[in-house]
Amino acid sequence: MPAKIYRVTLTIEERESLTTLVNKGTGAAGKLKRARILLMADEAQENRGWKDDDIARALHTSRRTVERTRQMSVEAGIEAAINHKRPRNTRSKRLDGAAEARLAQLACSEAPDGRERWTLQMLADKLIELEVVETISYETVRTALKMNLT
Repeated sequence: MPAKIYRVTLTIEERESLTTLVNKGTGAAGKLKRARILLMADEAQENRGWKDDDIARALHTSRRTVERTRQMSVEAGIEAAINHKRPRNTRSKRLDGAAEARLAQLACSEAPDGRERWTLQMLADKLIELEVVETISYETVRTALKMNLT
């Protein structure tokens, strides 16, 4: 078992605040669970805090949840640890408004010679050829068209 990298040491005020939150018993279950994790992991206690496996077993959660909660409390603070939010998809859009407009214009235009209609791959290739974007997948073209033309 690896040594603890992130050690939780709560101040008296933090401990009282978390204890009050847990004893009140109202609130999101995940928030209450993370508060309990921090209280049990607190190394300022006489017993130097519980072991991660013991906390996980007692709270019916995974050891990784305990580790992540400790890590978040050390890196970002107690509030960030108990109010944990899942990371959002931070990928930027491949097509801006002008590029989407150009795509819609292309899709509504007459298909190339020998074709009855545009394929998604042909639209993607044409956007690259016209230097609207450097690279783009047909799936991105599909989702952009679905959002704009429906």
